[in-house]
Parts: sequence; structure tokens; C-alpha cells
Amino acid sequence: MKKEIVSMTETELRLRAIIDTAVDGIITIDGRGIIETINPAVTRLFGYQAEELIGKNIKVLMPEPDRGKHDQYIEKYNHTGKATIIGKGREVIGRRKDGSTFPFLLSISEVELKERKIFTGIIHDISELRKVKEALKKEMQLNELKSRFVTMASHEFRTPLSAILSSASLIGKYKEGEEHDKRLKHINRIKSSVVNMTNILNDFLSLSRLEEGMVLNQPTAFDSKELIQEIVDELSPVLKEGQEIHFLHQGENDVILDKNIIKNIVINLLSNASKYSSEGKPIDITTVVESNTFTLKVTDKGIGIPDEDKVHLFSRFFRAHNATNVQGTGLGLNIVKKYLDLLSGSISFTSQLNEGSTFLITIPLN
Repeated sequence: MKKEIVSMTETELRLRAIIDTAVDGIITIDGRGIIETINPAVTRLFGYQAEELIGKNIKVLMPEPDRGKHDQYIEKYNHTGKATIIGKGREVIGRRKDGSTFPFLLSISEVELKERKIFTGIIHDISELRKVKEALKKEMQLNELKSRFVTMASHEFRTPLSAILSSASLIGKYKEGEEHDKRLKHINRIKSSVVNMTNILNDFLSLSRLEEGMVLNQPTAFDSKELIQEIVDELSPVLKEGQEIHFLHQGENDVILDKNIIKNIVINLLSNASKYSSEGKPIDITTVVESNTFTLKVTDKGIGIPDEDKVHLFSRFFRAHNATNVQGTGLGLNIVKKYLDLLSGSISFTSQLNEGSTFLITIPLN
């Protein structure tokens, strides 16, 4: 009899050692969700001491909305006997003592004792695995981006390069002082082609830097009216024949935002307005600073966006069906959306086919 007791004690000690040294968290609760035991891994994962958890409801380790729903799950189980959360490999989110959260795989088993029932949960932290997956996903996206760039560049660069070559050759044949209009026409073709190629390169460079996390929101104080006017002046020489940008500003001038990001957003929207509008069509840009908000609206009288394409407009590489004859990468609005995410801003638009489009940017001024 004595030998049996000693053997039993050794078994318990062995099991206790295994549980205490386990990498995964092991936790037991009763039928009401009250924590009865935990191993050291649980304290390490959640940042609590053992005495802070024993006797507490398991929902203390859950973020919302799971925390608020947990009592309903327990009540439903006690009423129906249907164990909806029993099983293994379920991915859930845990809440640490400091309020931060982390993902883990949860396996729950039901244990029948002589007089009652308890539940054992095994917690496997997958934070590092999630990071590795995100890194691999980002790398795949960058590889796809590079592949698409090679394909698109070979196609999109061919047309402007051919135009530059032919126009340069023709200019050389005109006699000096004669046929000035023809020479000016080819010079403008060269300028337009160079602008198109520059825009394509800028789109890919901007997207690559955004995807790699190299673009940071670095707000500084600047005069928003002055910046927009500079951009309008900068773009005016490369607009189509007869196109003009009409700029109106309302409210205060000074804002605290990332000046470079704002400039990139405005250039992108105004370039699109010009590109998708015919010669002689006006472009309106309005900025308003009021109530801790910076809003910017760009309106054109261009080709508009087909209704079936509107839902995809901010997707990477997407181009509307009526824009196939206009050079572009299909990246511009996707890039604008990513810039606005950095600024906690938003973008919306209205558009009617063959009548034009209006894009509205709203950015909080913190």
C-alpha cells in the first residue's frame, strides 16, 4: 500500500513538471468559466501573476467582442449541452494585462471528474508565425509588383519612346526659322511623352516605397493654399491644349500635415483629371480648412467612370473599360488611397459617364 502511494506521488510530480515547463499555456476552468489552474507559460503570455488570474472569469483574457459574448456561450452550453467552442486549432485573439492583444491557437477539451466537469485549454502563441506569414505575403506582393512593372514598362514605354524618336528625327529635318508650328508640335509631343514616362516610373516607385513601409507620416506646418498654387503652376505647362486648372481656397491657410504626401496626392488627382479629359476642358480644385479638417475636391469634365467599374476603382492595376486608349498604370488611385491611410484620411467620388468625375479628400487635422 505504501509503495502505491509513493508511486502515485511520483507520477503527479512528473505531470506537474511537464505542465510547468510546457512552452504552451495550459489553463483549466470550471463550468462557470472561472479559472482554477494555470501554468507559468500563461503568466508569461498574458503578463499576469498567477494570483491575479486564479478565481477570475476566463473572459479577463479576452478582448471585445469575445469578452462580452462569453457568458452567453457558457449559458447556452449549460442549457443545451452543445459544445460550440470545444475542439482544437481554433485561432483566437488574447488580451494581455497591458491591454495589447496577440493571436493564438486554442485547443479546448472537456474533462469529466467524479463530481463535476472542467475544461482544459491549451494556448499556442502564433505571433511570430503571423509575422512570418505577413512578411512572406509582402515579399510575394513585391515580386508580383516587380513582375508587373517589367511587363507594363515594356509595353507603356514603347509608345512614348517611339514618339520621342520620330519627333526628334522630324525636328532635325526642318530648316531653321521655317515651319515653326510643326517644330513646336513635335517638341510638345516629346514633352508629353517624357511626362507620361515619368509618371509611370513615379507610380511604381511610390507603390514600392509604400509597400515596403518606407513612407512615414511626418507632419509639418505649411501654407496649404500656397502649396496647391505651386502644384497648379507646376502642372499647367504639361496640360492638354486649352485645359486650365481653376483653384479656389476657403478657410485658414496654415495646416499641420505631411507636405510631401499632400503634394503627391494632389499631383496624382490633377494629372488624372487632365489625362481623362479632352482638350479645352476645365479642371476645378477646391480646398477648405475648417473644424480641424482639411478637405480637397477635384472636379473634371472628362470621360467619367462606368458604373460597373466604380467598385474596383482603388484596386491595384485596375483600369476602367473606357480608359484603354489612355496611357496609365492603374496604380494612381491605389497609391492615393494608401497615402490617405497614412494620414487617417478618406476618399470618395461621384462620376457620370461622359460628363466627368469629382474626387473628395477628407483629412483630419490633429
